[in-house]
Amino acid sequence: MHATIETLRRAAGTRLRGHSDSPDLDAIRLLEHALGVGHSWLLIHAHERVDDAVRARFDTLLARRAAGEPLAYITGHIGFWTLDLAVTPAVLIPRPDTETLVEAVLEHHDAQRRDVLDLGTGSGAIALALASERSDWRLVATDASAAALACAEANATRLGIETVVFAHGPWYGAVGDQRFDIIVANPPYVAPGDRHLAAPELGHEPEAALVAADHGLADLAEIVAGARDHLHTGGALYLEHGADQGAAVRALLAGWANVRTIRDLGGNERVTCARL
Repeated sequence: MHATIETLRRAAGTRLRGHSDSPDLDAIRLLEHALGVGHSWLLIHAHERVDDAVRARFDTLLARRAAGEPLAYITGHIGFWTLDLAVTPAVLIPRPDTETLVEAVLEHHDAQRRDVLDLGTGSGAIALALASERSDWRLVATDASAAALACAEANATRLGIETVVFAHGPWYGAVGDQRFDIIVANPPYVAPGDRHLAAPELGHEPEAALVAADHGLADLAEIVAGARDHLHTGGALYLEHGADQGAAVRALLAGWANVRTIRDLGGNERVTCARL
């Protein structure tokens, strides 16, 4: 006898305990993905029976999740800000903490036209979130990874966002001598050998988007060093960093004006900003 959707959901939630911080939610998302349906449909049809083909597809997805593969890579998308973003293993999965950076930029800058540079855009999360809120801003989003840039461009196209230009290259190498009103970046900031890198999920994400030399500060330092040559006078720089790196990033910004660090929803120092 074929199992019902609800039976599968409950069993999957139990199986994922110990493999996920949100096993029941993961089970729901994987079922939705296996069935190709939305959450409302799943609730309404909870007691319908599932055929063998769907059951096999769901079991394969469940095994991937139990092995530590991030849910976003399995389903191919994740919510960020107000957007639904496609993600691939070529990009870092956008985290809610990064919304702290988006909020800070929007809070400090009105809708008047500005030129904005997003360094290391990955999936395009920051650039596309800003573009979705500020239609008169013009953004350039860069990445050293061509595969990451392709993911970001595909997201822009699918979302119908046309105010972001994508440029391939490492940090400022992608923009020549252009100058901007705002520079934002969520660079690699995890130190090599950090204990968090042992987490199974992080093992699936691109190491180049996570890890930086010099205790995780090398890329942050490079971005700060180049910012003076790429900001207009009075321009602003916003950097996401690790929870224990606030003081070090503020030190990198010695001589800048209005240096301040903003905490994320967990109360951790997460984004440091300054003006030239």
